Amino acid sequence: MDVRVRVGLNVQRARRERGLSQEELAHRAAVHQTYLSGVERGTRNPTILVLDKIARALDLDPADLMKRRDGERS
Repeated sequence: MDVRVRVGLNVQRARRERGLSQEELAHRAAVHQTYLSGVERGTRNPTILVLDKIARALDLDPADLMKRRDGERS
């Protein structure tokens, strides 16, 4: 799986688990909502700084956004 897709799925999963809309997460992370949407869809290639902002807004470590989930193939 492409790392951008993996990151996007992890962001989306964490956001939904916290009951946040894309708009609310974007506000908390200080990124534009359309940019966050692109990250979640795996079409954006976020910088480490952006990943850090998103992770902090989700109360996660940035490395958590890159982890493979059980059963996920490379």
